[in-house]
Amino acid sequence: MSAPIGPYSPIVRAGSLVVTSGQLGILPSETGPVLVEGGTSAQLRQALANALELLSSEALRIEDVIKATVFLVDMSEFANVNEVWIEFFAGHRPARTAIGVSALPLGASIEIELWAVDPSESSI
Repeated sequence: MSAPIGPYSPIVRAGSLVVTSGQLGILPSETGPVLVEGGTSAQLRQALANALELLSSEALRIEDVIKATVFLVDMSEFANVNEVWIEFFAGHRPARTAIGVSALPLGASIEIELWAVDPSESSI
């Protein structure tokens, strides 16, 4: 798991609600986190894998995700994002918001945050 690139918590629990900070498509390296190669789709796959690793640290699964926010530098990539999204989430479809932005940290093309509910602690 990559260390945060700033002074924030990568994941926070508030009762049954668990929220990841914005995840980039990065991998750790000896010189610090680096973006994966392959453009937006590859970065999204890695960002989702990073977010899933964080959720796993709280004993949560992808099916526990209820909301996602996607920050996208190039909205013409929206269809490609949807393809990766369908692959990753399979039959599960959390609520999602996509926001076009002018820039992201480390020159990333996409960033995601996920909100999940722990079913073992939830009355939802």
